[in-house]
Amino acid sequence: MTIRERLEEIEQQTLSPHAALSADSVGREVAEAACLVRTAYQRDRDRVIHLCRAFRRLAYKTQVFISPTEDHLHTRLSHTLEVSQVARTIAKALRLNEDLTEAIALGHDVGHTPFGHSGEAALDEAYRGYEPEGSFKHQEHSLRVVDCIERDAAGLNLTWETRQGIVQHSKGQANLAQVLDAGVLAGGSQNTLEGLVVSVADRIAYVNHDLDDCLRVGLLQPDDLPAGLVGRLGEDHSTRVGTMVEDIIAHSIDLPRLAMSTAVVEAADELKTFLFESVYEREELVEDREKVRGIIGNLFTLYMDNDDALMEACGRVPCDGSARSRLVCDYIAGMTDRFAANQYVKHFLPSSFPT
Repeated sequence: MTIRERLEEIEQQTLSPHAALSADSVGREVAEAACLVRTAYQRDRDRVIHLCRAFRRLAYKTQVFISPTEDHLHTRLSHTLEVSQVARTIAKALRLNEDLTEAIALGHDVGHTPFGHSGEAALDEAYRGYEPEGSFKHQEHSLRVVDCIERDAAGLNLTWETRQGIVQHSKGQANLAQVLDAGVLAGGSQNTLEGLVVSVADRIAYVNHDLDDCLRVGLLQPDDLPAGLVGRLGEDHSTRVGTMVEDIIAHSIDLPRLAMSTAVVEAADELKTFLFESVYEREELVEDREKVRGIIGNLFTLYMDNDDALMEACGRVPCDGSARSRLVCDYIAGMTDRFAANQYVKHFLPSSFPT
């Protein structure tokens, strides 16, 4: 018996009947010989960490603030690691498959654009300008990254379950009560419980670390938080995260679904609404969004109209317009914040402009 087979046997003996077992994976698009040591989901996790260049670039992609000068604000990579930690804690307590949970969490945002959600909206607008029936959604692009872009277009050949969890993780501005209902996720019940755990962990992580960032830079003061919200979730970051995680564990043990208490769900949704109203729509951030829109929109037009610029960037110039706009979209989506800004300066500002 190989080490992998022993691990698969341990999963069968110890995990919840609602967990996704490695031995029962639907498999990969391209069949591969099984590893002697690692399970299928362990290999998925390792491929994201070791082979996915888009994963490494997340260290230079921001969350909320554009080009922050504060060194301790969250990046897309630190967000990804926090999602992974929260999701693994929940999965372990519920006896779900931690390896699958971690693989999904680590890969869930590899398709995110530079400049956070502002960049996502700007790239969607720019792409639709050339492909009216097209769209850009980071969760769909994350799947495209691991399937079609990494390893010189060979892809990472991840398992079906990991790929499904990546493409279904996003919930937009939906309330947490909706997120807990697997039916609101694309494909509904096709998603694993591990995938749903990542989706909920994503919400838990970002509302709390975005709040932490805003408090750190003085955009919010502790007294700005609704008193009732503090009373229900806690006065500090660790307590708020702990309250949400412990609540979902307590209400989901041995169930084929995820659940939370009404009080904590309502408080979490109130925190999300508070952030959208008090932070994400603030005048300073709206102004930054317009700058991002200008950077990404102008770069997209440049690469669509200028063959030399596209050849320099991507090494090829597709003759077909749809293929070209897809290539440009992929290229800009893969940029870090600083690379996108540098490309804008290079192509649109005078050479004497200070950088």
